[in-house]
Amino acid sequence: MADDTTWGIANVYASFNNTIITVTDMTGAETIVKSSGGTVVKQNRDEASPYAAMQMAEVVAEDVKDAGIDGVHVRVRGPGGNQQQNPGPGAQATIRALARAGLEIGRIEDVTPIPHDGTRGPKNAGF
Repeated sequence: MADDTTWGIANVYASFNNTIITVTDMTGAETIVKSSGGTVVKQNRDEASPYAAMQMAEVVAEDVKDAGIDGVHVRVRGPGGNQQQNPGPGAQATIRALARAGLEIGRIEDVTPIPHDGTRGPKNAGF
């Protein structure tokens, strides 16, 4: 990692219905660019696909470079809670596309919320 690299945080929310990318500055207070699966594909069923995630990440990377950010720390989040714990299919494709677009990837962190026996799960969860 070079000392002159300007860093940002790429928050990736990847569910099985959609993928959302939000890039902020290091404090997280200012949003630089955000994009969702619906901005690059027509059908709703394709919003969470790896193809849509790659297309989004290319657009986001271009806007981030224009804003003067050279590298990002990635925070991946799945639905969490009483829902699915692992991120959707667009998460890995997003990270790969950001790296291919020329952004330096710093840390990759999973920030999926984990329940601590808060509420009762659905009736047909199969436990």
